[in-house]
This record gives sequence, structure tokens and C-alpha cells, in this order.
Amino acid sequence: MLFFIIKKFRNLYIWKRLFLERLAEPLHLNVISIFVAVFGTYRAKIAFDLILRQQHAFALLKAADYARMNRISKISVLEFGVANGAGLINICKICERLTKITGVEFVIVGFDTGKGMPPPRDFRDHPEYYSHCDFPMQNQDALRELLPENAKLWIGDVGTTVPEFLRTLEAPIGFVSIDVDYFWSTVEALRVLDGSPENYLPLVPMYIDDVEFDGHSIYAGELLALEEFNQEHPSRKITKFSFLRQKRIFQRPNWIDHTYTLHVFDHPSRDAALSNTGQVVLTNPYLK
Repeated sequence: MLFFIIKKFRNLYIWKRLFLERLAEPLHLNVISIFVAVFGTYRAKIAFDLILRQQHAFALLKAADYARMNRISKISVLEFGVANGAGLINICKICERLTKITGVEFVIVGFDTGKGMPPPRDFRDHPEYYSHCDFPMQNQDALRELLPENAKLWIGDVGTTVPEFLRTLEAPIGFVSIDVDYFWSTVEALRVLDGSPENYLPLVPMYIDDVEFDGHSIYAGELLALEEFNQEHPSRKITKFSFLRQKRIFQRPNWIDHTYTLHVFDHPSRDAALSNTGQVVLTNPYLK
């Protein structure tokens, strides 16, 4: 892990992000971060963005907490677009730690063609950014050997693997990462959200990767796929995570703008809430 971190810091992009997202924050928060890094709990380190790939750490902890609220002991975690697998391995390591502190178990699944991206179909796939055979999985066997027992790869066209996966689902889906670049690939990946409502948590954190380039918009790419999903699903909606930036200690990281939530409005827990006869009474200190 130390070698990996040192290698990352050789990248000028990492230093640019560190300057813009971290050092531009108040000095006292960065000083406190040092103490949290040394003495803090894993949950505190996630709050201070001290875990590698903060977007995964935040979303997976949130999913585990949602699962506990709904008395669910195991959830599925999906990554679409594995490439060489660094992100998937990172997810596995975070899930291992989160099981220890929350008790929630994870089934981790990575989807990929195994041979890079297919040819773009039209302008909606952003061919100006992404090309045929980009991001190949160079050593599938080596990656499989690194995966723990609770993680697996589904290799093949996502239009075929998603329906097959849903038929073998082991635990409700609690987190979904979409990093397939193309519009058409994202449409196919989002079909994993078409299952029975009990196949999901009522709220499912999502990470949508390819939304930040100047040319990205709701008229092409992953953002268009989200728009069409919302239009076609009256009981399932994908929205930006509500007020996430204001809830974070460090508010500049760009992963915040990649974080979304699937709202499963037809989830059984919502039906159960309709029969809730409890009463909430607000106090008024001005009344005697």
C-alpha cells in the first residue's frame, strides 16, 4: 500500500488535486487531520477524507449504515468498469474494514468486458473523449487471485451479464459505481436497477464517474443515461446526494459532485411506513 501511495504522488495530477482540494481548506482542519490520521477511528478517517478513494469510503460506509437501519446484514456492492482493477481492490479493502466496525457483510462484484471499451455508437458516447479498446483489463487472472472470497468478476458485455447477475443476486444492492464512459454502456449498466424492490436498499449511494469534463451534459454520456432512466422509472429516481457538500468537513473535493442516490420509492419499507401511527410534536418555548 505504501508503494502504491508513493507511486500515486509521482503524478502531477495528484499534487494539483491536493493543492486545490486539501490545502485550500482552512488550516485548522488540515492540522486536525494529522491527529485524526494518527489516532482517529476508521469512521473519523472517512469523515476527514483520509481513506484512499474517498468516494468509495464515504458511499460504502453510508450503505452499511443504511443496511443497519433496515436490519439487513449483507449487501451487494457493484462496480461497472473495472479496467485493471485498482478501484475494485480498494473497494474490497474498505469493505473488509467496514465489516469489522458495522457488522455488515459485503458481496463485491466487478463488471467489465475484459478487453477494453467497445466502439462508440454515436455522439452520445462522447467519442471525443473515449475510444475503442480504451482501459483494457491486462491481466485478468492476476486480478482474480488478488480478490478476496467475497468478491468476483463478471466478464462480458454488460447487456448480457447484468440480467444474468440479477438472477443470482445474493444480497440487496447497497452501492453502485458507474464508470463505463459511454452513454449506451451506462444505459445497459443501469438495468441492474430494474429488479424487484426488495433487491435494493431504500436508498442506494451511487458514484457516477464521467460527468466532469467541459463537454459533459445531460444530452450525452452518463448524464443522459441518468436522465432517461429517471424518465422511464416512475418509482426509481437517481438524484444528486442531497446537500452532501455542506455535510462534509472538507467541502472542495470533486468526488462530492459525482455522488448520487438511487431512491427506491416502491421499496417495502416505504409501504410499511404508510401505516405508521406515531405522532411528532414540536415544542414551542414561547408557550407557557
